[in-house]
Amino acid sequence: MTAKLSLAEAQRALNGALAKADEIGQPMNVAIVDDAGHLVAFARQDGAILGSIDIAVRKARSAAYFRMTTAELGAAAAPGAPLYGIEHTNDGLVIFGGGIPLAKQRGGPLGAIGVSAGSVEQDTVVAEAGLTAFRGR
Repeated sequence: MTAKLSLAEAQRALNGALAKADEIGQPMNVAIVDDAGHLVAFARQDGAILGSIDIAVRKARSAAYFRMTTAELGAAAAPGAPLYGIEHTNDGLVIFGGGIPLAKQRGGPLGAIGVSAGSVEQDTVVAEAGLTAFRGR
């Protein structure tokens, strides 16, 4: 039987990301999806940009679908790169930082986290905090 992302694991990642967003003082939208890209948990902090809700979900889905960070996907989708134009598939992918697969130290990804509403750097830091919390550290 293949391991599945539990609600408790998703909430742990969500809470870790939200705590980091509070720490850096940037309200965020945070989405957690399973390995098929289906939403498991979501939060929009007070003051987070409304237009970033969809971006957070799409970052999580993009990372889950391709089992790589959205920053890595962006590099692969640059002009002249092998996946150029891929962001126009799957009802729209996001190919800049803030989406990270959720994987334990061993084994494949169980899902992904997507964060949006800050700078790309802030989104990435918050997503990384979610991954760390997911792993129980």
